[in-house]
Amino acid sequence: MSSASPGTALVSASRRREVIDALRRGTVPQAGLDLLAVGLDRFAGTLDEELATVGRGGAAFHAVRGEYGSGKTFFARWLGERAKRAGLAVSEIQISETETPLHRLETVYRRLTERLTTATHPASALRPVIDLWFYTLEEEVLDAGEVAEDDAEALAGAVEELMELRLADVARTTPAFAAALRGYHKARSEGDAATAEALIAWLGGQRSVAASARRAAGVRGDLDHFGALGFLQGLLTVLRDCGHPGMLVVLDEIETLQRVRGDVREKGLNALRQLLDEIDGGRFPGLFLVITGTPAFFDGQQGAQRLPPLAQRLATDFTTDPRFDSPRAVQLRLTGFDLPRLGELGSKVRDLYAAAASNPGRIATRVDDAYLAELATAVTGELGGKVGVAPRVYLRKLVADILDRVEEFPDFDPRRDYALTIGSGELNETERNASATGAGDVELDLP
Repeated sequence: MSSASPGTALVSASRRREVIDALRRGTVPQAGLDLLAVGLDRFAGTLDEELATVGRGGAAFHAVRGEYGSGKTFFARWLGERAKRAGLAVSEIQISETETPLHRLETVYRRLTERLTTATHPASALRPVIDLWFYTLEEEVLDAGEVAEDDAEALAGAVEELMELRLADVARTTPAFAAALRGYHKARSEGDAATAEALIAWLGGQRSVAASARRAAGVRGDLDHFGALGFLQGLLTVLRDCGHPGMLVVLDEIETLQRVRGDVREKGLNALRQLLDEIDGGRFPGLFLVITGTPAFFDGQQGAQRLPPLAQRLATDFTTDPRFDSPRAVQLRLTGFDLPRLGELGSKVRDLYAAAASNPGRIATRVDDAYLAELATAVTGELGGKVGVAPRVYLRKLVADILDRVEEFPDFDPRRDYALTIGSGELNETERNASATGAGDVELDLP
């Protein structure tokens, strides 16, 4: 038997339901990842301090390293939830050779705006953020008492003056960003919805925006590689002014750079080096950049080591025992799941489920820690012994096959009445490749 996890009873019913429903479907919950985090406590304090520093106008960077299945994406989303609670905006971008090549920063910026989220707005939050910014500027103008609220022309002019003041630094290097914002404000004031919509798209780095909208704002062409950093700077300014003191940007799966053509790899590595140098140089106050990749990317000759200036910036000593890793290091090492951690994850989910169950005692007795450990061993065994790829299947089986039945059927005892079956059709490609037995049914023989 086990006692409920501390704080489980304080979780709201809707939050608990969202997490459990996602696990039952075999998907990663969109929120509530702190309820499932195992082994991340050692990072929490330092990362929260860095989020606070970013919120005060500083900047931060970390590289998260780990093998496939070590939880890099989970870590990034867990950090994203903490960032949103601190008021920051968040954007998670998956680096891809075809969809989002790192050497084309204009594409990275476009994906950033498409996936921009805040605590109150799901992706894409770009237009709500810009609308909130103009509302904030209007309120500031009205609070000054120099313009009457019913004098639309004077109000629009005063807002434009204040906008130019706030974007002065950006306008010096990227005047097109300020011009597009000015054009958007004018189109919105005049009720020209089509032009306003087109200019929002242009500010988001979208291509093929109507020429008439660009002419109305006095901007030309599409966003290019060099303009992307200026647009990022402008976006951070807008976020800061409307109550979001910064932004967490995650570049996930950066190891894909190892698989591209040599010249493209060089450009991608150099783009990353340039971005880190700009952060160190203070160009992006309020930016927290996180990249994730495998050890092969950080240590191998087809990855960061191919560009010595980048390798120097990322250098971290990992010769000591992982338990002595510093959470302040540039690279953060994720050691991944082992069977005890997988069992601990199961106990968190079991306690979360039991907190809203009609008979929590029955769940605690029949799905005790010993059973969770045996289930973890059995599921992992059917996935080639690779614990890192087991969590999704393990949690889906635990919720849908075991906890639901214990809750619904008083006489159901998983030790007696349940045999684990893992069919090929319920596995994703990674899990299928890891599976030792393919689509065969496997009986779980528990004492």
